[in-house]
Amino acid sequence: MGPIAWFEKLSRDDVALVGGKGAGLGELTGVGLPVPPGFVLTAELYLAVLDEQGLRGKVLDTVRPILESGAPSAPSAAGKETGDSAPVTGPSGAVDSVAASADIMAASGELMSLVSSMDVPSWLRVELEKAYATLSIRTGVAEPFVAVRSSAPGEDTLATSFAGMHRSFMNVRGPEELVARVRDCWASAYAVRALDYRRSQHLTDEPAIAVVVQLMVDSERAGIAFSVDPVSGNRQRIVVEAAFGQGEIVVSGRVEPDTYTIDKNGPMIVDVRIGHKTTKIVRGPDGHDRTMAVDEADAMHRVLSDDEVLDVGRMTQTVETHYGVPMDIEWAYASGRLWLLQARPVTALAPLSDTPAVTPSPSTPSAESRPSAPGPGQDPLPNGPTVLLRGLGVSPGMATGQVRVLQSPSEGSSLLDGEILVAPATNPDWGPTMHRAGAIVTESGGATCHAAILSRELGVPCIVGARNATTLLTTGQLVTIDGRTGNIVAGVLQPPPSVESGRTRSTGTDSGAVAAAETTGTLVYVNVALPDQAEAAAALDVDGVGLLRAEFMLTEALGGVHPKQLLAENRQEEFLSKMSASLLRITSAFAPRPVVYRTYDFRTNEFRGLLGGEKFEPQEHNPMIGYRGCFRYVREPDLFRLELEMLARVREQTPNLHVMIPFVRTLWELEACLEMIDASPLGRQRGLKRWVMAEVPSVAYRIGDYAALGIDGVSIGSNDLTQLVLGVDRDSEVCAELFDEEDAAVLDTIERIITNARAHGLTSSLCGQAPSNRPAFAEHLVRYGITSVSVDPSAARATRRIVASAERRLLVESALRQPANRSTPPE
Repeated sequence: MGPIAWFEKLSRDDVALVGGKGAGLGELTGVGLPVPPGFVLTAELYLAVLDEQGLRGKVLDTVRPILESGAPSAPSAAGKETGDSAPVTGPSGAVDSVAASADIMAASGELMSLVSSMDVPSWLRVELEKAYATLSIRTGVAEPFVAVRSSAPGEDTLATSFAGMHRSFMNVRGPEELVARVRDCWASAYAVRALDYRRSQHLTDEPAIAVVVQLMVDSERAGIAFSVDPVSGNRQRIVVEAAFGQGEIVVSGRVEPDTYTIDKNGPMIVDVRIGHKTTKIVRGPDGHDRTMAVDEADAMHRVLSDDEVLDVGRMTQTVETHYGVPMDIEWAYASGRLWLLQARPVTALAPLSDTPAVTPSPSTPSAESRPSAPGPGQDPLPNGPTVLLRGLGVSPGMATGQVRVLQSPSEGSSLLDGEILVAPATNPDWGPTMHRAGAIVTESGGATCHAAILSRELGVPCIVGARNATTLLTTGQLVTIDGRTGNIVAGVLQPPPSVESGRTRSTGTDSGAVAAAETTGTLVYVNVALPDQAEAAAALDVDGVGLLRAEFMLTEALGGVHPKQLLAENRQEEFLSKMSASLLRITSAFAPRPVVYRTYDFRTNEFRGLLGGEKFEPQEHNPMIGYRGCFRYVREPDLFRLELEMLARVREQTPNLHVMIPFVRTLWELEACLEMIDASPLGRQRGLKRWVMAEVPSVAYRIGDYAALGIDGVSIGSNDLTQLVLGVDRDSEVCAELFDEEDAAVLDTIERIITNARAHGLTSSLCGQAPSNRPAFAEHLVRYGITSVSVDPSAARATRRIVASAERRLLVESALRQPANRSTPPE
C-alpha cells in the first residue's frame, strides 16, 4: 500500500497504518454504508517526511522524555464508567496540578512550531494534487470541499479515544489549502492536550499521525448517536443527539441538542427531549466555517422527524452489529440524504442505571420533554435542600465542593483540586483542568458532547445543559452535584449510603444489579471461582463480583497442566485463548456490573500436584506465608505478563473487568508489580481499577503509600489476616479454637484498614463468609464505613438482610443522638 490509501482499500485491520478514524471509515465503506468518499495519508508517510527533513530524531528526543516521565496519580475515588466492585477513582496518571504540565507546554510549543514551519516535499504535493483531482472526478465536483481530519494510530479504540485531541478542519478547498491543513494536522500530534492525554494514558510510543481527506457534505442537520445509553449503560437503548448545521456544534457542547432515545426492540422512539439550539455552524459565503445565531423561534424546533430519528437509529444498530461492541457514530443529513461520517467504539460507558426505562404508550410514541432549569429557591427536594439549578446528568456520582466559575481554558490555573468546575462549555483544551475538577457543570451540551464523554472517562460527576450556570452560581459557593439526576443543590447534601461525597464519587448504586428486596448502602458482591457458576450468580441480587479467584479457573481451563509447563512448551497462545474464553463467560454474565479478578495466588503445596508442577514449585515448610502473591510476580514476571495480556484481551470486550493483587507484603514489591501492569496492554486501558488484597497486617500501615502508587481500593482477606494477626495457622485443627475473626486485635486491624482507606480516597471491601454468618461482625464493618462485602453466592441474600439490618440500627442510633426538634421554646 502506498503513502496515500483510498477508503475502499482499508479495513479495521489497518489501524497502525492509517489510525482509528481512517481504518473505521475504510471498514464502513467496505460494508456498503453511506460514507462520503475519501483517502488517507498514512502515519508512515508522516514519519518518512520527518526523516527526509532531518527532524525525526530531534522530535523524538524532545517528546520521549515527556511521555516516559509519567504523571502524578490523581486522588482516587470516582465511579467511572462503572459502579465498580467498590467506589472507584479517577484515572491513574491524571495530571493533578498545573505545574505538572509545564514541561508539556514547553515541549508542545517547540514541536508544533518545528512541524508547522517545515517544508512539504514537492513529491508529496504532487501526490496530494493527484488524489484531490481523482476525488473531484469521482464526485463530479470541481475543487470539492473536503474535511481534513487527524487520525492517530492509537485513537478511536476500545482503550483510548483521543476525542478532539488532534486537529480537524472543515470546508477545505483547493490543493494549496489542503497541503497547509495536512501540515497543521501533523503539528497537532504535539498539542498540549494531545501530549497531556498521551502521558496520562501512559502511551509512550513515538507519536505518528495519519490524515483523512474526505468529501465534505454540506450538512443541514447533524449530530452524534450512541448504540447504548451512555449515561445509564442500557444496551437496549440508542441515543441520538442532533442540532442544526454541522455536527461539531454537538460534539463541542456549544448548544443543548435535541435528544432522541430509541428502544432497539422495534425499533421505537421512547423519549424526545427538545434542546435549546441557539447557534449553528454552516459553510459561509467564503467557503469556510461560519458560526451564526439560530432565530429564537427556530431554536426549540425539532431537528429530526420520527422517521429520520429511526433511520439514524437503524444505521447505528447496523454499525454496532458489524463491530460487535457499543459504537459512537457521527452522522449528517445533506439534501435529504443520511451520511455516516465516523464510527468508533464507546470508550466511556456508564454502568447500567437502576432508573426505570421510559416506555411510552402506543398512542404517544414520542412524548416531547426537556429538563427544567429552576431558579434559586424554586425546587426543594423532599428532604429539604434547595435545587439551585438543574441540567442533564451525564456522568453518575455525587460531589460536594466549592464552585469555580471559569470562562476559558486559559483560566484553568485558578481551579483548585476537587473544586466544582462551572463553564459555558468545554473542549479538549480544557482537559488538564477537567482532570483536577471534583465535578463539572456546563451551560450547554448533551450526553455525547466532549464534557460528557471525558467526565465519564475520568469518573467525574458531570451535568450539562444547566442554563445560566455561570451567572446563577458564584465562585466559592458550596454546592453538591448529582451527576445522575442533574440536580445542583445548595450546601452539603448527604448522599445515599452507597455514594461517597467530595471528590469520591458513586460507589455503584447504578451497578445494574437485579432490583433488591433490601436496599443497602453497603454493596454486596459475590465470590466466584468457575465460569459454570457465573450465570446463576449473576441472576442474584448482587452488585458484581468482588473476588474472582484465578487459581480454580486456571486448573479447569488448562486441564490440570501447570501454566509454567505451557510456557516451557511455547503454548502461550493456548493459555491466552483458553483463559480468555473462561473469563469472558463470567464478565459477560455480570456486565456491566464490575468483576474484580484476583491474579493467580499459587501456594507451592497446592500446585505441585498439577501436571509438570514438581519442576516449578519449590518445597516449603510453611507455604501459607511462603512463595506466593505479589512477590512471586516480581520473581517470575513471564507468567504474570502473560496473565496481564489475557486480561487485556478480555477487557477489550468486557470493560467491567478489574484487577486485584494478592498477598502484598511490602511497598517495593507492589511498586514493581504495578510497573509491570502499567507497561502491559492492560495498564494502558482506560478505566482499569487496581486493587490489593489486605491479608498481611502491614497493609494497615501502608495504605497511604499504596494510594500514592495509584491503588484504587483494598479488599480484606479476613482468613489470612486473622491468622497473621493472631499467629494461628488457619488450617490447623489443633489450634482451631484460637482462630477468631472477632478478636479485638483483628477487629482493630480491620478498622485501621477501612478508616485509612477512606482517608486516602480508596474503597474497601471484605471477602469472606463472616458477614453472613455473624451479624455482629457485619455490624462492625458497617460501623467502620466499609464500602462493600463479598461472599459466596449462597450467602448473598442473607448477607444483604444482615447488612440492611445493621445499617437501619445505625441510622436509628444516629437519630436518637440528635437533639430534639422543638417547635416551641421550653416553658
